[in-house]
Amino acid sequence: MMTMTRRTAAPLMTMLALSLLTNACGKKPGASATATTPTAQNIGPDNIAVARTDTLRSGPPISGTLVAEREARIRAEISGAVLQTMVEQGQRVSTGTVLARLDDSNVRDAAISAKSAVTQSTVVAEQAARELQRAKTLVAAGAIAQRDVESAERSNLAAQAGLADANARLATAEKNVRNTIIHAPFAGIVSERSVSPGDIVSPGAALFTVIDPSSLRLEASVPTSALADVRIGAPVTFTVNGFGDRTLEGRITRINPTVDPQTKQVRLLASIPNVKGMLVAGLFVEGRVASEKRVGVMVPEQAIDQTAVRPYVVRLKGGKVEKVDVQLGVRDEAAGAFEVKSGVASGDTVLLGAARGISVGTTVIVSAPADAATTSATAPAVTPSAPAKKN
Repeated sequence: MMTMTRRTAAPLMTMLALSLLTNACGKKPGASATATTPTAQNIGPDNIAVARTDTLRSGPPISGTLVAEREARIRAEISGAVLQTMVEQGQRVSTGTVLARLDDSNVRDAAISAKSAVTQSTVVAEQAARELQRAKTLVAAGAIAQRDVESAERSNLAAQAGLADANARLATAEKNVRNTIIHAPFAGIVSERSVSPGDIVSPGAALFTVIDPSSLRLEASVPTSALADVRIGAPVTFTVNGFGDRTLEGRITRINPTVDPQTKQVRLLASIPNVKGMLVAGLFVEGRVASEKRVGVMVPEQAIDQTAVRPYVVRLKGGKVEKVDVQLGVRDEAAGAFEVKSGVASGDTVLLGAARGISVGTTVIVSAPADAATTSATAPAVTPSAPAKKN
């Protein structure tokens, strides 16, 4: 029995092996190819960007504060009580507008006294001049000695000096009277009022601050390594807190010839037009000196891989991923983009961020934004109505 079983099992095993080999050879070639073909990969619109032709600017970054081009800190020139203030903070004034009045009783009395002194000195000076002329006539006729003429000359000089001193005192007194009325030195806006009626002020006390907001200046600094890119007249582009992404522009008017010993930077001033009055003094701004300006193909910085020997981008062309070496130009720091001189053309689609790790040759499908998909999913379906039956 054992011998018969082994002899019967051998042909059965041979037949089983032949059957498996026949089934394997009979499979369709397409089934194996389908199993090894990679599936398409979906990415969102946030993972792509389109190369575009744009105007790019490069230059050293700057930051600083806006201050008024013209600013007057008006201070008291005489002592006295503030009788009246005419303006408030934020009020627009014209050249010569009266801002305040000070008590002028003391200085007005001094002016009256000075005017009387001028009158007396004038009389004395005229009398001395006549005496001198008379002495010269008499000495010519031999009626008096030369020393009498010299005495008359000294008296005349003293009288004329007294008259000049009296006129100077009168001018000072009249100026003090005028200084009791505070005027705006130019057209602008009152940014600060430091006194109120009843206050006692002394010479040098702060009264008002008037600024001209039509022209501001940016006070900023640049490192010494960037001096080659900075010149008078160069444009400055910047953004201001509170104005969103809006870019404003000015021009460099002055460059400090010395380096700040503490920061090791060079200070510069840029004039900022503000005709519409949108900007206000004191704002902190960030920007850069636009030392170079030209048109080129721009690609976001997140699309470029610079870790390899040559920088490259991952481009989506014909629905498939491909790796392209690029030649980079200047970097636009404000836009966060690079100029691409070769490798990518305007209109090409490049991958960003983690999407750059997709294998070359993979088919990629860009999915619609979430809000568009939600709108499509929630839109009511429209069922075509059946045609009406004819009677």
